Amino acid sequence: MESKLETINLPHLPSSLPIHVALFRDVKNSAFLRQQLLAGNADFEYAMVDASLVLSRAHALAAVFRAMNDYLNNRLKSHNVHSEIVFSFNPTNNIAESFRKLGISDSTTDLLIIKVAVSPEITRDSVATHLESGVEGTQVPFNDLTLSEIHDINKIKKLYKLGALPSPMSKSDPSQPLPSEADKRLENSILGAIALRGS
Repeated sequence: MESKLETINLPHLPSSLPIHVALFRDVKNSAFLRQQLLAGNADFEYAMVDASLVLSRAHALAAVFRAMNDYLNNRLKSHNVHSEIVFSFNPTNNIAESFRKLGISDSTTDLLIIKVAVSPEITRDSVATHLESGVEGTQVPFNDLTLSEIHDINKIKKLYKLGALPSPMSKSDPSQPLPSEADKRLENSILGAIALRGS
């Protein structure tokens, strides 16, 4: 089966640090995956984010960029670049809260998994193979359309304290590929919150 793992090189970051991103639905072994993270199992050193709180690709990549920037400038507030990515999704400076609200929980069914290739042995193939054997779920494309079927707008607005903004349509209509004005306002507000946190 062809892996839907995507490898991304972010602009303004070294091309020697590609980012591997996978999106899973109907995950059955979240409790096991969370246990591996808590136990510090190096094989499971990933950023694992509850995908219901991810509005869009731009939202996810903004959090990754912020964490990578802090990693490259020796400004990490958590113990590695992967935990920093989860922390970077959080609009506040509370590290424990970011894992509780945004990280994987025992009941997570939709999961965004991010791996930064911080060493040469981390390749697309090695990550794809490990996730295929380690995650019991269905891999789906990491794009805005898929995320629109997963995300929970009310939970996202509550997390970022954006209750006053109008809500976009909860599920994107495939015949309307362009984001609505409400989508764009919400996304811009979230990107601003990530960029400004703690600055």
